[in-house]
Amino acid sequence: MTARLPAIFKTTATRLSALYLLLFALCAMILVFYTTSLSVRMLTGQLQETISDEVPILGRAYQRGGVPLLVRFVEQRSRQPGANLYLLADPQGRILAGNVEALQPGVLDIEGWSDTPFLYSRFAAAEAEAETANEGHRAVAFVMRLPNQMILLVGRDLGEAERLRFVMRRALILALGFMGLGALIIWYVVGRRALRRIDRVSDAGRRIMAGDLTGRLPISGAGDEFDRLSENLNSMLGRIASLNEGLKQVSDNIAHDLKTPLTRMRNRAEAALAGDKRSGEYRKVLEATITEADQLIRTFNAILMISRLEAGYSAEQTGSIDLTAIIADVVDLYEPLAEENGVAFVADAAANASVTGNRELIGQALSNVVDNAIKYSQGHGENPTVRVALRRVADAWRIDVEDSGPGIAEADRARATERFVRLEDSRSQPGSGLGLSLAKAIMGFHGGGLELSGRDPGLCVSMTFPDRKAD
Repeated sequence: MTARLPAIFKTTATRLSALYLLLFALCAMILVFYTTSLSVRMLTGQLQETISDEVPILGRAYQRGGVPLLVRFVEQRSRQPGANLYLLADPQGRILAGNVEALQPGVLDIEGWSDTPFLYSRFAAAEAEAETANEGHRAVAFVMRLPNQMILLVGRDLGEAERLRFVMRRALILALGFMGLGALIIWYVVGRRALRRIDRVSDAGRRIMAGDLTGRLPISGAGDEFDRLSENLNSMLGRIASLNEGLKQVSDNIAHDLKTPLTRMRNRAEAALAGDKRSGEYRKVLEATITEADQLIRTFNAILMISRLEAGYSAEQTGSIDLTAIIADVVDLYEPLAEENGVAFVADAAANASVTGNRELIGQALSNVVDNAIKYSQGHGENPTVRVALRRVADAWRIDVEDSGPGIAEADRARATERFVRLEDSRSQPGSGLGLSLAKAIMGFHGGGLELSGRDPGLCVSMTFPDRKAD
């Protein structure tokens, strides 16, 4: 436990909590001291107003009856509950009447208002006050000299202001104490919880760095910053794992599927060198080798294109394109091939089908799908047909390429779009098994999808494009 406390002190949450606590305490102290000072000044002003109202009354009593009446007046008013301070002294400062027993030296020497509060002691008015009768109190007063040089003091005790200041300060201390205690408890609980979550994230991070890409950062379900960060990092890890799996699959496929054409090229060259052949035969061998090499280059280019598109990066330019025009170009390109293979080629495209994308990539994807459809439709049925249709579906455009070939079993349709996958029915056809894979990657790059569905007979390949306009 003690070893974890320094770690808690180093967390940003703890530092921010301490800073907020310090700022709040400072603001509370300033506010309380300001309020106390303002209240004391207001009470002192009210006391001075009370004294100012009292002095003329005593002056008029002196004018009417002289010193005897003034003494009786002072004695009478000093015995009233909550009375002011009254003191009548001779010219030498000896107290003659009033409720003040002793006074701080020098107070009677200055006429007018006392500059600062002074100490005094007063007679005990009751038995309950006997214990505090000789204790010093603070007061403010007005001092005046009568025509016969006697001194009259009228004042007011500052006990109420002092009690207010004491109560306010004690309330401040208690509030700061409870606030500090509560902050420490909350800080300790929240800090420990945050530290445990950080430790779990760190442990998961170490496992992932050790090579376990299946690991994920923990999510508590609270929906706070830690959960949002973990969800984003988990999505990133899932993407990295997917890319690594794709890279591993590409490596395995290259090692497995490209070994055969390379072996054929080597055997062909070795056979040509083994015998005594004429120049024409050597030429045929070299031409076949070049053809095989061109096929390998096309295969590698397709693999690189798929990897680049699946990684979400492409230097290709995108803009507003017309799917109808792309379909017309592909139909013009493949109509002779379809006619040569005895396949009827039909196009049914709507006008003004505008989407955002890359014309060359979409044209290549559609060409791959149409090429497969013509290749597998020839020789199947009495009237083999390939139909290309452009339809509006909800908020998207969809190109359907339908053929009358043998089709693909529902269980094998997902595998048919993977790299280098060639089903048993297609082993006799030329190709590398990358056509549908490249088409799927191109559709993914455009935010669309490639879907295979069955027909009776044949297969339907649907290319769906979201209806996004160019920016």
